[in-house]
Amino acid sequence: MNIIGPDYLVFGVDDVAACCEYLTAFGLKPTDVTPAGGLFETLDGTGIIIRHKSDPSLPPPLPTSNMLRQQVYGVRSAEDLDAIETELSKDRRVARLSDGSIELKDDHGFELRFQVTIRRELVMPAEKINAPGAPAQRKPNEIGVWEEMPALPRSLSHVVLFVPDIEIATRFYCDRLGFVITDILTGAGPFLRPKANDDHHTLFFIRTPEYMKGCEHLAFHMGGPTELMVAGTRFVKKGYQSFWGPGRHKFGSNWFWYFNSPLGCHFEYDADMDKHDDTWVAREAPNGAEASQIVLFEYREKWAPTGGPPPGAKP
Repeated sequence: MNIIGPDYLVFGVDDVAACCEYLTAFGLKPTDVTPAGGLFETLDGTGIIIRHKSDPSLPPPLPTSNMLRQQVYGVRSAEDLDAIETELSKDRRVARLSDGSIELKDDHGFELRFQVTIRRELVMPAEKINAPGAPAQRKPNEIGVWEEMPALPRSLSHVVLFVPDIEIATRFYCDRLGFVITDILTGAGPFLRPKANDDHHTLFFIRTPEYMKGCEHLAFHMGGPTELMVAGTRFVKKGYQSFWGPGRHKFGSNWFWYFNSPLGCHFEYDADMDKHDDTWVAREAPNGAEASQIVLFEYREKWAPTGGPPPGAKP
């Protein structure tokens, strides 16, 4: 089963206008958006779909207050859809839609849809770094950062779910859909990647009580840590609240910056995630601050040495 990763996440929200404003400010492109909601895209076409929670076109809600309605996964070909349908129809209803995609529920009741991926191939440079002892990646007179530099989400990276039973969730995605465990945070859950994607993870589980079941956060790949810092700083300046970061995770090595959102979950910019193949041996560490990040910073207002002590400095 050549599952690539999430194409879209679908939400039923309380305030469509506030969510549209948030997603646009975050850097996603409104596509066919009306006052009723619509699609907000990254540069490769993946993204977020929102509708009002009462919209009858939405899949049914979770039995919690979480706003996530559906995870839409992209696969390489129609043959992969057939393989998923054959496997999962053994023990559950699988609906084949008119466009060829299929819909079903996982073992925790999350609504899933699988489709031939809509991802567009990106041909864009990564962030360039100059370092002593290595050839310069930027040419002479080519600067690394400027005020108006582009810093937009390139692709929907991963989703993190609150689930009450880690073992049930892991068995479904690994045994039935071919996901691979890359690392484990003991006491929280495993990082998973589908076999057609070499990112460290596109899915992560966190064990919680049943009443918390839903989406904890979702993330978008940026072109590098500088883009992440620039995008996050611009987002804070627009009035949105930083939740965690910026910093760099240990498992996955990805840079991160999380923000609160009106969609009932956190949104993350990430950058520079590790890549893995089937020779990788999963690591395990106790969940906690030391395992979660290698470095953590805190956003401050801009400061210059001539302007007195930096913000928050002790007298």
